[in-house]
Amino acid sequence: MKYRIKALLLASSLIITTITSVQAKEELLDRVAAIVNTGVVLESEVNDLLVNIKQQAKKNNQSLPSDKALRIQVMDKLINDSLLSQMGQRMGIQISDAQLDQTLNNMAREDKLTLAQFRQQVIDEGTSYEKYRENVRIELVSGEVSRNSVRRRIFVSPQEVDNLLKVMKEQSSNNVEYHLGHILIEFPADASQEDLAAAKTRATKVVELLNDGSDFAKIAITSSGDANALKGGDLGWKNINEMPTLFSELINDKPKDTIVGPIRTGLGYSIVKVLDIRGRKVVEVEEVKASHILIKPSIILSDEKAKSLLQGFLNQIDAGEATFEELAKEHSEGPTSVRGGDLGWADPKNYDPAFTEALATMKKGGYHKPFRSSFGWHIIKLEDRRMVDATSQLNENRAYQILFNRKYGMESTRWLKETRDEAYIEIFEQDNK
Repeated sequence: MKYRIKALLLASSLIITTITSVQAKEELLDRVAAIVNTGVVLESEVNDLLVNIKQQAKKNNQSLPSDKALRIQVMDKLINDSLLSQMGQRMGIQISDAQLDQTLNNMAREDKLTLAQFRQQVIDEGTSYEKYRENVRIELVSGEVSRNSVRRRIFVSPQEVDNLLKVMKEQSSNNVEYHLGHILIEFPADASQEDLAAAKTRATKVVELLNDGSDFAKIAITSSGDANALKGGDLGWKNINEMPTLFSELINDKPKDTIVGPIRTGLGYSIVKVLDIRGRKVVEVEEVKASHILIKPSIILSDEKAKSLLQGFLNQIDAGEATFEELAKEHSEGPTSVRGGDLGWADPKNYDPAFTEALATMKKGGYHKPFRSSFGWHIIKLEDRRMVDATSQLNENRAYQILFNRKYGMESTRWLKETRDEAYIEIFEQDNK
């Protein structure tokens, strides 16, 4: 009974009544500004956001609309936040303290502050840091809900990407110049079929030699019938519009060191090499060629035993008792075992983070000691590294992202309007007393 009385007294204090000996006087601490489905927006939340906006505007010397107009915008935002928070709960979206701390660290870094300095700055502006943290958490949840809900409503077709890529290329191609090398394998003016076939055979052999790494200038001096033969076939720098149409169609957008040909012309078979490129943003990424052996721990195979098993394989390789490929085929788990563990050429960033970190420490031809990833225990053999031109893929990704962003803004607004239309929202008039 004692605890029940205490609970009633506590409830009475929350209802906020102050009783004097003369009369009971109610003191309002907060009120409901709006009902949003199963949630509410409190007047204190509205006032806090209004104060924050006014402080920021004063700090940035920015003019604001009337208090009435500003309140309408603030109410709209808080109603949207409430709707999205409720959707986030239903979708199971949670922002952990670690994720929240990482976001706040990034925000501090953008302002060139430490987290402690950033925290103090928030406090100095008159805001509770804990309340600020929770507001950031709400923003993160809202953003995640919006992205998950709107993304599935957007479709960007391959044709749209191709069309935009063509426009982007036309806008940038005038600034791009190619340094070209040219080898001409001539045939007579009145060439017979045998002459044509012989010239093509020679041209094909030249292409094979170049692809195998032979020196372009040396072959040009030796074999080319072009006027620039003694210059090593050097045609100099040319804009795409300055090249013969036959060349420009094949060279346009090709990376450095590309070899094109044989191309039949009126004089013979031409072989063209892109010696260099300028005026175009070229993005290179590193790829690695690696093999691995994967052992997955289980109820009957502990982590320690899996690690020990892999170390035993490395010992066998060092002793010359077995090859990596043989052991991978016999013991590795997963689809690469039939290929001797060969993963082919790939961007190391596409692998599991632990796998990526392991590759970063390795030298060509080396082996990595057993380590754990999210898939199990591995050992790796690094075959080789190379740099590849990723410009085309980057441009394609950029074109897709541009189209996606164009559609996202409009679709996001449409989705939010539909969400609000389906919700129960009741806004209470402001009490000016």
